Amino acid sequence: MIIKKFQGKSEAEAVESAKKELGNGVVIMNVRNVKRKGLFSFLMPQFTEVTVALEEESERTAALKKETAMPPVAVPPPRREVKRAELPAPDEGEVLVRGDAESLEENKNDNHAIEEKLDSLHVLLEQQLQKPEEPGTALEEKESELERFMKLLYNTMLNNEVSEQYANQIIDEIEKANKPDIPFDYVLANIYQKMILKFGKPVEIEPAEKGPKVVFFVGPTGVGKTTTIAKIASRFSVEQEKKVVLFTADTYRIAAAEQLRTYASIMEVPFRVIYSEDEMKQSLNDFKDYDFILVDTAGHSHQNDAQREIMSGFIHSVDDLAEREVYLVLSATTKYRDLINIADTYASITEFKLIFTKLDETMTLGNLLNIKLYTGAPLSYVTCGQNVPDDIEDFNPQKTVKQLLGGKKS
Repeated sequence: MIIKKFQGKSEAEAVESAKKELGNGVVIMNVRNVKRKGLFSFLMPQFTEVTVALEEESERTAALKKETAMPPVAVPPPRREVKRAELPAPDEGEVLVRGDAESLEENKNDNHAIEEKLDSLHVLLEQQLQKPEEPGTALEEKESELERFMKLLYNTMLNNEVSEQYANQIIDEIEKANKPDIPFDYVLANIYQKMILKFGKPVEIEPAEKGPKVVFFVGPTGVGKTTTIAKIASRFSVEQEKKVVLFTADTYRIAAAEQLRTYASIMEVPFRVIYSEDEMKQSLNDFKDYDFILVDTAGHSHQNDAQREIMSGFIHSVDDLAEREVYLVLSATTKYRDLINIADTYASITEFKLIFTKLDETMTLGNLLNIKLYTGAPLSYVTCGQNVPDDIEDFNPQKTVKQLLGGKKS
């Protein structure tokens, strides 16, 4: 395994340097901006450092021979202990996965300090409400301050791309509970709590009661399924010391399989390419002593009926053999109408939970609420970058609602 760092004025330039030296088979493991050093460094622009990995030819050849042969029935060798330091270290300021104790403390603080979490929204509301009325407006036509307050909340949700249908629903529910001269703080706290309840409690992947938990990751191409699987595998394998194996049923894109194979090699967990339902069943038996079997699937057009049937066959092939879950991976940058079509397609195959990726590539998170309410599926994880294993966290409804209501992005 070759792991090497390359630098350039941009990510594209650094990656191009890596490909020139190591070939097109490199897998990007980490991207970060680096400040220059020296006396006049503050006058010089930052450069980009890319960490890439490449399997050596002997390793790749041996792995391919192993995949094409009949899968062994013998139990795989025990997983070697992996130290955290072997994975790319997070840069200062990067998003880290929060521990359970910290999550509980944050939730406790949220319940006691809603106004503090929405300070920026308060300032905006006060500025809007203090604007003088336009001359010539009849007294009976003037809106009450509460009506203006509700209208501002509504427009703030729309600006964050919450669907009109759901924004109207939320405002209607709040207005029905309002009384004349009710304090704004009470209204704000009410809508904040109501939206948190609509998101519901995030659902994490938990071990099966007996045997391995088989987890399928489905979704369209380009949303970051493979990288997301690597992040979750690292959480289980490195942080929780669980026995994890990675499968890929994506036989359409060689690059995706190679990328997942590289991640598996770095984490020192088994990896296997699955070509048929029978191989899925046999491989499940081969790794029956493991805690988690994480399965990458081929991304495809939601309009392709043939590929949808193949996907359904793989997922349901383990129904009577193991406990399974399906996670639909979606990009937060995808248009709402397209997200609806994607969700409808996979809902026709099986029930699923939701993972949203690329939160760092958009300023509006309304689609998280839209798809949650449209599908009724629980939200699980969100990702906010390409770095493995750090750029993933449990979905945080409080933080998301704060942003949807105009709070600062934290």
